Amino acid sequence: MKYKVSFFVNEEPVELYVPANMTLLYVLRDMLNLTGAKDGCSAGECGACTVIMDGKPVNGCLVLAPELDGKHITTVEGLSKNGKLSPLQEAFIAHAALQCGFCTPGFLMTATALLDEDPHPTREQIMKGISGNLCRCTGYKSIIEAIEDVASHYEGGKRI
Repeated sequence: MKYKVSFFVNEEPVELYVPANMTLLYVLRDMLNLTGAKDGCSAGECGACTVIMDGKPVNGCLVLAPELDGKHITTVEGLSKNGKLSPLQEAFIAHAALQCGFCTPGFLMTATALLDEDPHPTREQIMKGISGNLCRCTGYKSIIEAIEDVASHYEGGKRI
């Protein structure tokens, strides 16, 4: 059985018929060709599939497609505007907060939601905020430093 869902992805309206057992992750990857979110574990343990749904980070592998109706989804593809990377994306590059890149979209989405909620989190809040994302390459130090860098240059949600 398929369900009709209407929602927004990166501020663009989407209307699809989706199978009841399909997840948000596979709607994005297979139906919308937005492949930034990755399938790392299919169990909500690694954070590689993190996207922002109605302002909160969610594991795309755990959200069923019929739940999308009326929702607003932001993916890593939606972070850049007019061909310009977001400040967080720039900071990840500047701090070498990525190596293989598999986990990077999930970290970017989690950190974006964290900074949207609190533009000036402490190191402890950052560490807690990204605790649902796993990285096997960087050791987290550069990721935390990149988020701290962006937080230190934010005022009222805008980079200064």
